[in-house]
Amino acid sequence: MKLYQKFALAATLAIGAVAGSDVAFAQASTEATADVKYILSSLLFLIGGFLVMFMAAGFAMLEAGLVRSKNVSMQCLKNIALYSVAGLMFWVVGYNLMYDGVVAGSGWMGTPTPKVIPATDADAGSYAAGSDWFFQMVFCAATASIVSGTIAERIKFWPFIIFTAILTGIIYPIQGSWEWGAGWLDGIGFSDFAGSTLVHSTGGWAALMGAIILGARAGKYGENGRINPIPGSSIPLATLGTFILWFGWFGFNGGSQLAMGTISDVSSVSRIFVNTNLAAAAGVVVAIVLTQIVYKKMDVTMALNGALAGLVAITAEPLTPSPIMAIMIGGIGGVIVVFAVPMLDKLKIDDVVGAIPVHLLAGIWGTMAVPLTNSDATFYAQAVGVIAVGLFVSASSAAVWMILKTTIGIRVSPEEELEGLDKGEVGVEAYPEFARGGSAI
Repeated sequence: MKLYQKFALAATLAIGAVAGSDVAFAQASTEATADVKYILSSLLFLIGGFLVMFMAAGFAMLEAGLVRSKNVSMQCLKNIALYSVAGLMFWVVGYNLMYDGVVAGSGWMGTPTPKVIPATDADAGSYAAGSDWFFQMVFCAATASIVSGTIAERIKFWPFIIFTAILTGIIYPIQGSWEWGAGWLDGIGFSDFAGSTLVHSTGGWAALMGAIILGARAGKYGENGRINPIPGSSIPLATLGTFILWFGWFGFNGGSQLAMGTISDVSSVSRIFVNTNLAAAAGVVVAIVLTQIVYKKMDVTMALNGALAGLVAITAEPLTPSPIMAIMIGGIGGVIVVFAVPMLDKLKIDDVVGAIPVHLLAGIWGTMAVPLTNSDATFYAQAVGVIAVGLFVSASSAAVWMILKTTIGIRVSPEEELEGLDKGEVGVEAYPEFARGGSAI
């Protein structure tokens, strides 16, 4: 018997077997439905979670490329440290505070207890408890990454880590509970699908307060309003970081569907992927075109931040927009970057990587744009959410920064800043051969 005949015979027998056991097959499918949904939804959390975890590498490479070579080791150290601190703090107190405390649930903080992740999840619901915790934890870590880039090149390591612990263990979970923990913002109809406000603007507000209280880098601003550009060490590294962030964002937004057990869920995830990609692409193109028109030359850093601003903007509602609306929302994110970066310089707010326009301002825009495509949202509820989160995060972050400043100090000495934090704080240079003009041996 020839090979194609064998395949035909096997297919015929298979069809006959299925046709002859319709009842048994239907019963088996019904019995497996809950397990299948449980497995697929848990898998979505896990895959989305490790994609968002990879964004930590994106933030590290973006920041390493946009700071000067004498501060690259410090940025790499800060990024791996903040991810680790966020992971511990969110387990110790953050998760339970976000979902079982504050306004959202059973009273105020009480006695913080670590998140319990059972060995088996037979009665846990529609997904594994560990998969949910991991997915929520990497969102928390992303919030701290936003702060790291803004205040680079002049912040001491340990005050930054202390602030990160408070941000990820207390500040982020409290405001997150207002919406994702079924708190009062959720009650008034506020909608933030994957965190334009709850993650990105939260990090942006914390970064803004840090930049104001810390002050600008030495030499950044001169007399008579003069602004001195301080180029980064590596555009290729910054570009790599942006592509990694773009890649990880599919987990950020797609995973926020929070279920993959039905055809509808999978269709929604695929639509989210399309809109996320279109918004980022629009942010890039708009930033390139605008810099060419306004400055007569294209700016690659504006293009990179245009992509990120488009991603942040679509994050508040990546499911309901049509492709055209996704392009519009992301494109306006690119506009925000081009005009907000010089605005901050005029205000003498030194944001090394442009995180405040990207995460704070584009996050606000994306949150306020939700009612344009989602009829369940209202501009009133969205505005209340933006203002409430902004006030709480700004006030609490400013208080923590000021306490740190008046106690242990937050800024390195002028000598250390001039020499570079790699030597003064870390003791390991990122590019020793380059820095010394020859071999390190």
